[in-house]
Amino acid sequence: MITLIAAIGKNNALGKNNDLIWHLPADLKRFRQLTTGHHMIMGRKTYESIGKPLPNRTTIIVSRNPEYFQEGCLTASSLENAIQIAKNEEVICIVGGEQIYRKALENNLVDALDITLVHDEFDADVFFPEIDLKIWEEISRENFKADEKNKFDYSFIQYQKRTN
Repeated sequence: MITLIAAIGKNNALGKNNDLIWHLPADLKRFRQLTTGHHMIMGRKTYESIGKPLPNRTTIIVSRNPEYFQEGCLTASSLENAIQIAKNEEVICIVGGEQIYRKALENNLVDALDITLVHDEFDADVFFPEIDLKIWEEISRENFKADEKNKFDYSFIQYQKRTN
């Protein structure tokens, strides 16, 4: 099962200047729950925005640079190569960034989407591709109001591929 995990604004904003635009502790907690114990695939820029391997997860970094190396991580030359490295895993998580998400969706490499939708529009320089509702069916949604820790209304939305 390959799951794409992303947090996006209403305008599909992902980030700006290689960083997140918002701080939602509830989303970070959910991300940890979804990815702990699994292989995470991410692009080099996404890895560098995090800055270190996350605990209790195997990080696979996609980089076109064959010399690229980060202690405690695996490196792959392409998204397909990264998936091949993790092929024996029950769950593989694709966690960003924009180019990796786009390629995964365009090449039909993903089984499910786990999206945090932040109910605001943001100034961004990277964006998530449009979710094609002819391909993806929403199967669950949890809505939350802003609170003292989470400054925006948000929803956790899960999609699966349509079977028809």
